Amino acid sequence: MYQLWKGGQVSQEVFKRAAKTCRKKIREAKSQFELRMATSVKDNKKCIYKYINAKRKGKTNFCSLLDKGGNLISADEEKAEVLNAYFASVFSEETTCLQDNCPPGLVDGVREQNGPLIIQEEAVRELLTCLDIHKSMRPDRIHPRVMRELADELAKPLSIIYHQSWLTGEVPDDWKLANVTPIHKKGAKEDPGNYRPVSLTSVPGKIMEQFISSAITQNLQGWPGYQTQPAWV
Repeated sequence: MYQLWKGGQVSQEVFKRAAKTCRKKIREAKSQFELRMATSVKDNKKCIYKYINAKRKGKTNFCSLLDKGGNLISADEEKAEVLNAYFASVFSEETTCLQDNCPPGLVDGVREQNGPLIIQEEAVRELLTCLDIHKSMRPDRIHPRVMRELADELAKPLSIIYHQSWLTGEVPDDWKLANVTPIHKKGAKEDPGNYRPVSLTSVPGKIMEQFISSAITQNLQGWPGYQTQPAWV
């Protein structure tokens, strides 16, 4: 329309009217898009965060960090090492509890007398079909959408792996890998101590955690004082 107006084929009034109509349609389309995105936020939070981040101005890369010597580090690999060293320094070492102080079923010897955890294939399938397909890909490079769509095929082999993991007390090495993202809490961004790590671990490993959590909860229900414990215990 602009070219037609410049070429003298339409009047300025026609051009302005067309431009006004076009702007109105664009605003309506944008409004409808944002409304659809807002109504679907419960199912797909990533979509709205992606939209908000695209609208933000002044995007910057991860800032420089101070190492233990007080030197400002700007190289990505060195910053990763600084954060890794800090997170490792505040990480709680794995501790073991004495059998006498543990609730029934939480140590190997008692676990055996109570019988092994039975992880049914159908239970694994159900958890796979409930996976959030909008979640990010994990270190194993298997997207949750793929696992959800292949729930019928993956349920049996995963149930076997879970059962064997429970019996042996061993966890596959791939489940121990994680994509760690540093999230700034408050204070100076150059201080590694002002960041907290958020880890994305293997989806199969997270499913196994649900079975373990359920088994622990069932054993704790007969433990004196369980009902008075806070939710996070």
